[in-house]
Amino acid sequence: MSGPVSIDSLLIVAATLLLVSILASRVSGRLGVPALLLFLLIGMLAGSEGIGGIEFDDPYIAQLLAVIAFSMILFSGGLDTRLADIRPVWREGVILATLGVLITCLVLGGAAYLLLDITPLEAVLLGAIVSSTDAAAVFAVLRGKGVGLKGTLKPLLELESGSNDPMAIFLTVSLIELIQSPDASIFQLVPMFIQQMALGAALGLFTGYAIAWTLNHLRLEYDGLYSVVTVALVLLCYGVTTALGGNGFLATYLAGLVSSELNFIHKRSLKQFHDGIAWLMQIIMFLTLGLLVFPSELVPVAGRGLLLAVALALVARPIAVFLSLIWTKRSIRERAFVSWVGLRGAAPIILATFPLLAGLEKADLMFNIVFFIVLTSVLIQGTSLPLVARWLRVDAPPQEKRSLPLEFIPSEGLKSELLELTVSENAPIAGKRVVDIGFPEASLLALPGRGNDYITPAGSTTLLAGDTVLVLADKGDADRVRAIFGANEAGASEGADAYAT
Repeated sequence: MSGPVSIDSLLIVAATLLLVSILASRVSGRLGVPALLLFLLIGMLAGSEGIGGIEFDDPYIAQLLAVIAFSMILFSGGLDTRLADIRPVWREGVILATLGVLITCLVLGGAAYLLLDITPLEAVLLGAIVSSTDAAAVFAVLRGKGVGLKGTLKPLLELESGSNDPMAIFLTVSLIELIQSPDASIFQLVPMFIQQMALGAALGLFTGYAIAWTLNHLRLEYDGLYSVVTVALVLLCYGVTTALGGNGFLATYLAGLVSSELNFIHKRSLKQFHDGIAWLMQIIMFLTLGLLVFPSELVPVAGRGLLLAVALALVARPIAVFLSLIWTKRSIRERAFVSWVGLRGAAPIILATFPLLAGLEKADLMFNIVFFIVLTSVLIQGTSLPLVARWLRVDAPPQEKRSLPLEFIPSEGLKSELLELTVSENAPIAGKRVVDIGFPEASLLALPGRGNDYITPAGSTTLLAGDTVLVLADKGDADRVRAIFGANEAGASEGADAYAT
């Protein structure tokens, strides 16, 4: 293409790429191929060396899109995570997200130094860029192939993937500064790390509470504006945190995590909105990477890129996981599976643009190597996850989310919340009649779900294992209702709006 592109042509191309990507995601699960890989290939086909012939070589625009996209993806990931799920694994997750990332960075950096004609700092920088994992692609494959995970593996992987990107970003930015300033000391990174994480955590927690408070008190005339408010607050959270010297990505993830535990108006619809935004952002990111890369430049680095991808999957990631989890009681099979779930995705795409913008001498080489590692990781590890889970015997039947036939939008002054609870096999209430369970008087049981049907409840209705129950509970009785179900809670306000004044 040459000359300016008309607006209508640009919109046609953008819309077509999005629609093709969405259609590709529909068949990705059936093929056992991660949807993100198909997005990447579509971007390559649309690029300057593909059939689309779209010329795009602007790392600044790519990084701007990446920052916006990653902020929204992390917020959505936090919003869709329950503290009750990650509480048993938070220590393991935090260690994997910090020490694990550092070990991965150093080990892969050593391999890169041996295989590539780059300096030690440049090699470690390459290791930092690909040191974090991507859970979105992992669970897209597991859900598409009908594979669940035993025990607390799923929340551990979700917590690690949601919280390890800030560490990788910190290492990448710091190493670029060290490369550009040879006189700088590596010991200067310690106070910088403390400052970034402390500010990121503090402002993330503040933003989480601020989002819930703002949504509950704005009283907007148009419901559609609530989603606009959350988008604005998330971007403001990232911008202010970064401007003050904190880690903006950590802040946006924690803002979502805190918000997920609070009650605010239109919670269900806002979670669905941000889930859609997260998918849109991931599509944009992988399409952008596909457009940025020149396939002809991949051929010279293919051999070394493949060796580094193998070193990452079979050496660096396992060493990082086994050392990080050496103090736990997890079995060898569980640690081996966590090691294999080292799928690279959105984060390396974003971080690969940093050296380009910084003007580093080996930036193009790093970008092509990173592309090859991401492509190989998604193709090989992504497609083999269900098989590896079964081979290591850590798979379990997946728990499908039910689509609720109602939405709880409370009126002014109502001090109630809607809880979605599941009756498990060993629950004391399994096999009991509703009248014998002992719900608080101010609580109302509504729509017990069994299979694909919902039951009109009565006092004589017997709850069976596997039933999903909606309970409208007074805010003061919510904990008591949860206690009745014990560890079998499917999620307070999960899949339903909850609001308290």
